Amino acid sequence: MSSSSSAKPPRTIDRPTAAIIMAAGQGTRMGGDKPKVVHEVAGKPMIWWVVDVCRQVGVETCVVVIGYKGEQVKAALGDLAGTCDFVDQPQQLGTGHAAMMAQPVFAGKPVTDVFVLAGDGPLIRPRTLARLLEVHRRSRAAATLATALLDDPTGYGRVLREPDGAFKAIVEQKDATPEQLAICEVNPSYYCFRSDLLFEGLSRLSNDNAQGEYYLTDVPGLLKADGHTVKVVDAVPTEDVHSINTPQQLALVDRILSQRLAGSAAGGGARP
Repeated sequence: MSSSSSAKPPRTIDRPTAAIIMAAGQGTRMGGDKPKVVHEVAGKPMIWWVVDVCRQVGVETCVVVIGYKGEQVKAALGDLAGTCDFVDQPQQLGTGHAAMMAQPVFAGKPVTDVFVLAGDGPLIRPRTLARLLEVHRRSRAAATLATALLDDPTGYGRVLREPDGAFKAIVEQKDATPEQLAICEVNPSYYCFRSDLLFEGLSRLSNDNAQGEYYLTDVPGLLKADGHTVKVVDAVPTEDVHSINTPQQLALVDRILSQRLAGSAAGGGARP
C-alpha cells in the first residue's frame, strides 16, 4: 500500500455537519416583550450572527429551537430563515430539554457532527467553530467542547479536568462546591457532538439539580463515563464570552462586534 493511501483521513471526517441553536428564551431583563435573540447587535438580530457563522463553516442542517414568540425569531432571520429548520420548545425545562426538541430532525438520517450553540452569542467566530470541528473529527470524539479562561468566571459552568488534563465534567455554578467555584476555565456553550450519542445522552438526563432543569452540560460527562472520548479545546477568546442579559450588556457586545466588523472591512477581510 502506498504511503499516500495509508495516510487517507478516516471516513468520520466525511460526516455531514449540522447545528442546533437554542433560541427559545424571553430574556426578561432585557426590557420589552421581544424574544431575547431578536435584539440587535451591530445592525442585525443576535440570532442572525449565530446562524450566519454556522453557514460560513459549512453547516448543512441548521435547527433553531424556538419558544417564546417564535414567529418573531423566524422573521428576525430574514432570508436565513429559509435555510433553517425550526422546532418548538413549548416549556423551558433547560438546555438539555431544548436540544432534545431537535431530535425529530435527525431521526432516520446518517450520523452527523452537530454543533450545539446558544442563540444569544453573536460574538462567535468562524475560526473558533472550525477549530472545534477539526479537533472533534481528528480525535474521533463523541463530544468536544471549546472553553474559555476568565478572570471572573461568575455565572458560568466550570470545566473540571482529570489530573492528566483530560475532561472530567462540567458543573453549573449553582451546583458547584467552593473549590469548583475557584476554577477559571468556563463553558461558554460551544459544543460539537456525534448526533447519535448526543441524543442517547440527552435521553438519560435527570433534573435532580439546584435549578430543577435538564442540563445539556451533563451530557459530556455521561458520554465520558460510558467510555467515549470527550475532548476540550481552549479556543474561545475571552472577549467573546459576554453574557447578554441586560440592555447594558447588549450595548457592550454591540460595541465590540461593530468595532470588529469595522476593522475587518478596513482590512478587506471576511468576518473575523
